[in-house]
Amino acid sequence: MRKPSPFLWFILPAVVVITAVIVFPWMFTLWMSLFDWKIGSKATFAGLGNYAELASNTRFLESIAHTLVFTTLAVAAPLVLGTAAALVFNQQFAGRGFWRGAFVLPMMATPVAIALVWVMMFHPQQGVLNYLLSLVGIGPSEWVYSPKLAILCLVLVDVWQWTPLVMLIVLGGLASLPTDPFEAAFMEGASRWQTFRYVTLPLLLPFILVAAVVRLIDALKTFDTIYVITQGGPGTSTETINIYLYLQAFSFYQIGKSSAVVVVFFVLVVALSMLLFWLRERSKYYE
Repeated sequence: MRKPSPFLWFILPAVVVITAVIVFPWMFTLWMSLFDWKIGSKATFAGLGNYAELASNTRFLESIAHTLVFTTLAVAAPLVLGTAAALVFNQQFAGRGFWRGAFVLPMMATPVAIALVWVMMFHPQQGVLNYLLSLVGIGPSEWVYSPKLAILCLVLVDVWQWTPLVMLIVLGGLASLPTDPFEAAFMEGASRWQTFRYVTLPLLLPFILVAAVVRLIDALKTFDTIYVITQGGPGTSTETINIYLYLQAFSFYQIGKSSAVVVVFFVLVVALSMLLFWLRERSKYYE
């Protein structure tokens, strides 16, 4: 019989930690999702009943829609703005180091602190945003107190904070691009737009997709900013899956149903992340 490798003892602690911190909690969550269980009452086996109820729950389905709208805007806008900022900061100009540092400051603060500042800025009577609108002759807005504008305001906060992260990722990609395609484009007499469209952008696409994956996962799990600013309101107009999950677990104490929401949410995150990883593999540059 072959003796086990002595190196197994080196990976054993990691296996134990991963099992205790990741594998077991997920297996326990999956197990809880199969029960009709409310804190203070006896758990009864429900099978896939919790999932069937979620499929017909209008409020949960709306939370999925709100999550997808928020995530789409909170990923697309930073990708465009962050890529544009990276192209600007990749150029040589006076004070570039200072402006780079100033640009990344928003992502240094905690989301809760940023949310509290924006709550004051969004205030209909005392907020600075309505004051700025009045200076140019525009009437006051309800901002996050309007069901139609609330989710767009949340996107604005998220984009303001996390566009610098995309800029840093894309800026690193620009620094690592091969020089041969650019030299060939210059020799062929390509314009700056043609060089960007047919050389820079295709080579930069894998890095942009990495930034998209990072932003996608982060935007999908956004909770603190939304909860501090709107708590899912007005009404349920900004209630994302995370807010819905929090209410089910910690306001209504529905452990079984909230566990089912976690499983559905996990599947959604994995599916969207795998899609972006697949797109990144197809966009890789090979010399």
